[in-house]
Amino acid sequence: MTTRRHPGDIPLVFSEEVSEALHSGAPVVALESNVITHGLPYPDNAATARKVEAAVRAGGAVPATIGIENGGILVGMTDADIERFASTPGIPKVSSRDMPVVLARGGMGATTVASSVVAAELADIPFFASAGIGGVHRGAETTMDISSDLIQFTRSKVAVVCAGAKSILDLGLTMEFLETHCVPLVSYRFDDFPAFYCRTSGIRSPHRLDDEAVIARAIETHWALGNRSSFLVATPIKEADAIDSREVDAAIADAMVAAERDGVRGNGLTKYLMRAVDKVTEGRSAKANMSVLISTAELAGRLALAHARLRAEGLPAGTPAPEGGR
Repeated sequence: MTTRRHPGDIPLVFSEEVSEALHSGAPVVALESNVITHGLPYPDNAATARKVEAAVRAGGAVPATIGIENGGILVGMTDADIERFASTPGIPKVSSRDMPVVLARGGMGATTVASSVVAAELADIPFFASAGIGGVHRGAETTMDISSDLIQFTRSKVAVVCAGAKSILDLGLTMEFLETHCVPLVSYRFDDFPAFYCRTSGIRSPHRLDDEAVIARAIETHWALGNRSSFLVATPIKEADAIDSREVDAAIADAMVAAERDGVRGNGLTKYLMRAVDKVTEGRSAKANMSVLISTAELAGRLALAHARLRAEGLPAGTPAPEGGR
């Protein structure tokens, strides 16, 4: 491990592989550790983390799974780190709001989308992959329940590759939030905004791009314009693993009626809807979740590679790529 102190005195503990990759300009993709600690039981959680890292490598980049331990931020987990996080019970989920407290206390913490994006920017890693992002929750017009992921996207200069967000959220308001805060969103080789384990949310994406080199240039151009916010790239789940959106929407509609009858609101509503969807899909959501973990990680690896090539060529942001580029 290589420890590098940020000017703000936050210890960044790099794995040797990640440190060497960043030093040489090789592509790196950050990953969240919440998948390890709050997903499957041990040892399946460790195996899942390794599959996601392997997908990043298949895309041509180096994986950097993020974690918090001993008052520092791990940037790239070794196999021993993954085993430790996977087998240690009670590791708290740490969002960006919680990072200063957990770091000050010196304990372990599993990063979410928001905190992983913070860490990625500190470590100068331009790309982050996640199965799905948080969004505006149903009923947010009265509860103000909006995921910290969205807030962090307005503050962190990182490209986020995901499969959209789950249908239990208010995806229309989620898209409105991103538009209002000028966070770019493109769908990769797809016309609509994906809905996690459903291929489409039914909402048209503001932009569709089919070429990885063009996406890399769009990301670099966004930052060249002086923006300090994230750039979102959404890719749909593979058709073979997708769950029919009509099935999910029907389950959510029934659950909303039942929740109103039972007086379920606020944070309780989200969990209520998630249980309803899991029940109606009879475990298929777990297979779909694994599918998007892998597909988003692999695409992030390919986009990070295209972006690294762009930077290595030193092309101005608006310069068209040579023909034959990805």
